Amino acid sequence: MGKTAEDIESVTNRTHEACIRIIDKQFKPMDNYADRDHCVQYMVSTMFVFDRLVASDYLDGSEAATSQLVESLRQRISCVEDPQFTKDYHDPEKRTISNALTVKLRDGTVLEEEVVEAPLGHRLRRDEAKPHILEKFKRHLGDSPVSKSKQAEILKLVGPEVDNIDVDKYVDLYFTGN
Repeated sequence: MGKTAEDIESVTNRTHEACIRIIDKQFKPMDNYADRDHCVQYMVSTMFVFDRLVASDYLDGSEAATSQLVESLRQRISCVEDPQFTKDYHDPEKRTISNALTVKLRDGTVLEEEVVEAPLGHRLRRDEAKPHILEKFKRHLGDSPVSKSKQAEILKLVGPEVDNIDVDKYVDLYFTGN
């Protein structure tokens, strides 16, 4: 549509009671990492503004934490409870963490609601998450002080093979000292 986060008038997050009780902090100041990490509005607005949400986005002084657009948008995101989402959250067979976003643009357009019943990584979507987890692991391993040769050894073990190595031998692969 050629729109950006700056074009958003408001966002409604249809969610479960626990989300509202624990991480609905629409107007609370975001003074530190923990405040940002426990604010659903901060997470959503960061995704809309930067098309990402990574650990460094929670850091004091980060691009996201200092963004006036993230802050402005955060205060335009409201949460409303959906009783079915709350019921499914407490259902031991489901334990879903459902959220549904409806975006209203400044020109009056209301976008079709996007519903996610179980986020990537939830037990119902584990297989779907595995390639993303592996990519994240590789990225972090590549940024680590572990030597390239040890990184290669570690990556060979990723997957079912890791079950066949003693934990102490696996952990030793990460040792970077003498």
